Amino acid sequence: MSGAQFSMSGEEYLARHHVITYLEDAVSQLLEHKEENPRVNPAKFLSDYFTSVHRGNHTLFREYEYIKATPHNRTAFIRIFWKCFRQVGKSGDLLNAKEYQSLLCLLCPDFPLELVQKTARIVLMDDAMDCLMSFTDFLFAFQLQFYYDEFLYTCSEIYTNIMSATRGSRDAVVVPAVSRSKGKTPQLADGPDSVESAQFFEAVKMLCETFQFSHPPVDILRGILTSAPRVSFYGFLMALAKHDGINSAVGILPPKAQILDDTDPDIQM
Repeated sequence: MSGAQFSMSGEEYLARHHVITYLEDAVSQLLEHKEENPRVNPAKFLSDYFTSVHRGNHTLFREYEYIKATPHNRTAFIRIFWKCFRQVGKSGDLLNAKEYQSLLCLLCPDFPLELVQKTARIVLMDDAMDCLMSFTDFLFAFQLQFYYDEFLYTCSEIYTNIMSATRGSRDAVVVPAVSRSKGKTPQLADGPDSVESAQFFEAVKMLCETFQFSHPPVDILRGILTSAPRVSFYGFLMALAKHDGINSAVGILPPKAQILDDTDPDIQM
């Protein structure tokens, strides 16, 4: 164990590793299973449950609310999706957003179309739901959107506020509180519908200082947002999805050049 773990209080450790989330789910699953099989061994059931969590196959066929509940659950689901369907990429097949959602629903029956649509917009930079995407392009955009969903949503609010402030009073930049209220993500392209990269970066950096959900490393954000004087929102998302550092930060997929290889061990399902 690292020294940082010993410096945390018990409550901080439990919260950081989402232990209560897993304990509550394990007990719920045990009680549900016991109704169907009264002779179930609770100790063995719980041991099998946490072994599954450790191996990363615990999100298979679970509801969406569960697979998005923790960062570990999200990375486990991303990896399962890759392992189960990378043959799509190896065969060279191109699929549209609804077809990718059908694949995701084979692993998570209630996986929402909205998140797949957001992923497709990163690849296509528009709402063309019938346009075809390669498996690799979709996978890395999906990794970004699913793992950093709350962060990207809040960035879209920041971007919209900067756009509004620029068109009105150039002095006001508002960093909103984290909110998951419904609303359309801005549909913006390069050109006049873009913002100053430096201004956007300062607002995003301020967000990262207090953000309670996962967010990309600030150095990566800085590198992307200092590479050009202006940036569109979807240009920003596409740059993140293609950045090797994002893949390393999430830490679950191999490098893009190896994404279709069969050299890694299979997930035990």
